[in-house]
Amino acid sequence: MTSSKLTNYVLSRTLALLVLCWSVGANAAGDPEAGKLQAMVCAGCHGVDGATPVLPEYPNLAGQNEKYLYNQLAMFQSGTRDVPLMTAQLIGKSEQDLEDLAAFYASLPSKGGEATGTDEDLRRAQQIYKGGIIEKKVAACAACHGPGGVGNAQAGFPRINGQSVGYTIEQLTKYREGHRKSDEAFGGMMRGVAHGLTDGEIAILADYVRGLRP
Repeated sequence: MTSSKLTNYVLSRTLALLVLCWSVGANAAGDPEAGKLQAMVCAGCHGVDGATPVLPEYPNLAGQNEKYLYNQLAMFQSGTRDVPLMTAQLIGKSEQDLEDLAAFYASLPSKGGEATGTDEDLRRAQQIYKGGIIEKKVAACAACHGPGGVGNAQAGFPRINGQSVGYTIEQLTKYREGHRKSDEAFGGMMRGVAHGLTDGEIAILADYVRGLRP
């Protein structure tokens, strides 16, 4: 596949996914103040500021977009995204509770990170992030998550910069192996991208995106 064909492929997939995203999830209807009360128990794992999780496998939530957060919470609650710890925490919560939680974490200031890889690894990761991998039909990450990794709030594509390397590696690996299927509404896009990535490529990408700036 030529570079121009890959670009057209990325654009066509992104446009199709945007149409799907507009019909998925809730509007920004949450109350951050109500969500703050809901989030008191969440601080035990994600930190009071939503950006200092107690384990590197837990995500930073601060500054994540509201639509993405609500969609993930709803999937945790229903078991569609299979994380028993999260499902248990959300038992009995209403749709409004989930919207309030999403609004609270979206209102918090995001926290950046630093990439620590070699210059060679960072250059390779940048090539994959911005241009994909033509020979493996891996679309560019920037097409959905933006050049600075801030995502797309209207579409519900998540902010990925500032996440711990461990968390990003775990999620990309789960997508690749088919263990995470929370991209079903988006045509399985993340599973399709991750399927073409090796362990090494996932590792350097995880480090690279941690250090991205808006």
